[in-house]
Amino acid sequence: MSSKKGFELHQVLNYRTDLERLRKQEFAAARQDLDQASDKLEQQRNEAATLARDFAERNGQLNSVVELQLYADFFTRKREEIKQQQERVTALDRILEDRRDDLVQATKDKKVLEALKVKKMQAFRQEMQRKERDFLDETAVQKKGRD
Repeated sequence: MSSKKGFELHQVLNYRTDLERLRKQEFAAARQDLDQASDKLEQQRNEAATLARDFAERNGQLNSVVELQLYADFFTRKREEIKQQQERVTALDRILEDRRDDLVQATKDKKVLEALKVKKMQAFRQEMQRKERDFLDETAVQKKGRD
């Protein structure tokens, strides 16, 4: 690494930084989708519980088979919606885990290049210090020879 060239892998590091930023955005979006789906599932479960309480309170007051059938149909539909939403939450949870794995890998890849950049910079500084010492030593020897 020379002072004029800079870090040779700077473009790769920029790419890895951009990739990590993209993975963070994907992870955040997946997290938001999962949170929304979980909230919807909780809402559906609450609706089913409210309906069950309402049915239990009105059980003796229901006068027709049609009303009983309406409740039964609604319970069936609500259970199916809850089951589908639970499957959606499970799928989104898997997607979130995949996004987390992608983010962790992108972060590791970026950190490897950052560590390499630091090592190259340290090696460059040590080389410059060595050259400066050699120059000063040579200057001192030449001065001593003239005296």
